[in-house]
Amino acid sequence: MMKIIAFTGAGISKQSNIPTFMERPDVREKLFRSYASRHHEEYNEVIKQLKANMNGAKPNDAHYALAEYKIPIITMNIDGLHKLAGSDALELHGGLPEDNEMDIAWSLYNKPVLYGDPAPNYQKAYEMIYDLKPGDLFIVIGCSYHTAIACDLRELAKSRGASIIEIQEDAAHNVRKTLKEVVR
Repeated sequence: MMKIIAFTGAGISKQSNIPTFMERPDVREKLFRSYASRHHEEYNEVIKQLKANMNGAKPNDAHYALAEYKIPIITMNIDGLHKLAGSDALELHGGLPEDNEMDIAWSLYNKPVLYGDPAPNYQKAYEMIYDLKPGDLFIVIGCSYHTAIACDLRELAKSRGASIIEIQEDAAHNVRKTLKEVVR
């Protein structure tokens, strides 16, 4: 039986009205451990902004389709939309602090994983992809080539003989359509 794994990035949540980090360089440049350590208050404000951008965001049909088809997911996103849709996604970059942690956000690890922090779930992601075989499918949804992990996982899937489908536009419509075509 064909195994399918989805790998998601900011592009899947864009249609849930969450801006990508590429669209927000002012935020991205502050998501470094060194910045958080030196500028506690400013960093906490950035995290509050991020959290406010995501509060009220709802999963779109791409998130729901992956949950309905029970597709294992590796995500770079910190928005929690896969969980809200009913999936148990492997979150490579953690999540956001709880409301009662906002004053100490600068000191937290994996809430989210910052540039300069270890990413504890990367090894699990590599292991998931290493288990792919010829005839299996790796669906990449809304992921750029701007991070090493995004490039690495694609290359590993290819080296394992898996087919790769890229869905970079209109994920909210194209994910379900693609899954209907490949899952019969």
